[in-house]
Amino acid sequence: MNFPNGYFKETLLKILSIDSPSGYTAKVVDKLQSYVSDMGFENYLTNKGNLVVNVTGKSSKTVGISAHVDTLGLVVRGYKSDGTLSFSQVGGAIMPTLDGEYCKIYTRWGRVFTGTILSNSPSSHVYDDASELERNAKNMHVKLDEEVKSEDDVKELGILPGDFICYDPKAMITDTGFIKSRFLDDKLSVAIILALLKYLKDNNITPEHNICVVFSTYEEVGHGLSHLPCKIDEFLAVDMGCIGDDLTCTEYDVSICAKDSSGPYDYALTTRLINLAKDSALSYAVDIYPRYGSDVSAARYAGHDVRGALIGPGVASSHGMERSHMKAVENAWKLLCLYLTSKE
Repeated sequence: MNFPNGYFKETLLKILSIDSPSGYTAKVVDKLQSYVSDMGFENYLTNKGNLVVNVTGKSSKTVGISAHVDTLGLVVRGYKSDGTLSFSQVGGAIMPTLDGEYCKIYTRWGRVFTGTILSNSPSSHVYDDASELERNAKNMHVKLDEEVKSEDDVKELGILPGDFICYDPKAMITDTGFIKSRFLDDKLSVAIILALLKYLKDNNITPEHNICVVFSTYEEVGHGLSHLPCKIDEFLAVDMGCIGDDLTCTEYDVSICAKDSSGPYDYALTTRLINLAKDSALSYAVDIYPRYGSDVSAARYAGHDVRGALIGPGVASSHGMERSHMKAVENAWKLLCLYLTSKE
């Protein structure tokens, strides 16, 4: 299995550069659709905006795989008297990491404004609590790069409550193989799946089973794949692997999740993935994620009768400034290849 390194890196950096918080994903989905269409794969969009890609296999069995392209973000909540914006969170970002971040505000009329996310006590020379003030939505604001001094000034720009505020991913891949960016959860896995589709196409490989790939758009807010667009027999979510206390995964491993906050994943399918990783000498970890849910979780809560499992590249500092490594990417990509080309 020859991992398409160059294609993966180019694709990852491109999709990371396209702002796509939950609810504002059309632009990045358009880009994904252009990638899979250029490869010649049948695809379509659901009413919800998920991108579905169908790959014909050798048997009548259909396996589903997913990764979510939606990210964390903010929306405008209201206007403050000094011309700054209050905001509401989309998903669960670690708020202190947003203090001082540059951002863009997308209006419904096509205009884009820039600004900075700041604490309400943004200067140590002025505010006694500049360092101690809790960083949360109540105690923070967005300062526009416009000459606005009042609520009316902001309204005249056409900015409305509900307009999306997107902060800079600051993506880079180092010469030493580290991948540093916000939103590796889960655009890292999206790029892994695209690299897999590229590998299948370029090498004329027909998988053992039919594959229904879904790039979902509302995972960060809990209902990404509450509806499954395909009739599938088993379902593998590809999402970030957790790193931290009581966990064995590192930035170099593919993580196999045995249980998260939604409960245990399918025992037999998880065991099969562990054996595939073990038999192929991949660097892998098996862990429990105590504060985590996936597209499989959403499908199960919605009542779908599917076997489900979860894998992903190890990602450090999730929902903050995230980091992984190309070794984790390659291990996750190889395990996904093994799973999709095995006869079980």
